[in-house]
Amino acid sequence: MTASGIYVYGIVHRSHPLSAGADTGAVGVGEPPEPVRLLPADDLAVVVSAAYPGLRARRRDLMAHQGLLMTLAEAGPVLPMRFGMVAPDEATVLAGVAARHGEHLAVLERLDSRVEMNIKITPVQDDLAALIREDPVVRRIREETRRRPGYEANVRLGEAVAAGLRRRAAVAAARLPAAFAGMADEVRPGPDVEGCVLNVSFLVPRREEGRFRNVAERFAADHRDRLELRVTGPLPCYSFVAPEPVPARA
Repeated sequence: MTASGIYVYGIVHRSHPLSAGADTGAVGVGEPPEPVRLLPADDLAVVVSAAYPGLRARRRDLMAHQGLLMTLAEAGPVLPMRFGMVAPDEATVLAGVAARHGEHLAVLERLDSRVEMNIKITPVQDDLAALIREDPVVRRIREETRRRPGYEANVRLGEAVAAGLRRRAAVAAARLPAAFAGMADEVRPGPDVEGCVLNVSFLVPRREEGRFRNVAERFAADHRDRLELRVTGPLPCYSFVAPEPVPARA
């Protein structure tokens, strides 16, 4: 199949290795997987492969994209692109890198030996008795529902319970960033996620990853009556770079 552009994975220092040990070469997205190469750009390099029509966000390709970035990050800092970024040709890529050369170098320095750790928090759903004791709004609507039962009353009660559980979880979740004080270099809120009261990413030195997980586990245990906490990472540092570091289309 004829290539339709340059698939862009990220930016690294020019001396950055693509593979290590006995690996014969790095591969990326595509079926079969496309060989990955470094496109030199002065003292930087862009990690690229061929791009083909019909590229979609299939699990295999999503995992290949992220897996390559994580492998690269083990050997040094990487300025990552999100999945599916395709430039029309090498000249466009190189012009974009040259236009922001100093910025890219500064970002690579900031990301060196660091990873992104993401935390999502959702409300617990099975502690209605505690919610009724603590939340006067829910308690009042529950009493009204008992006096005047019916479909609409039950809907109102269900909505009040859901909102109350979210409030309890949100109050506890607000304490989370302080739990990581002195450990994370930066904190960035993520986009709204259905069902979550908090979606936040932390830029964490690699040496602190284990301690980060321990703190998150203790926080979850201390607030298990109010929230459920999920840690994802280490991840490429998507949340801590400007979008589209080189001209490309998604």
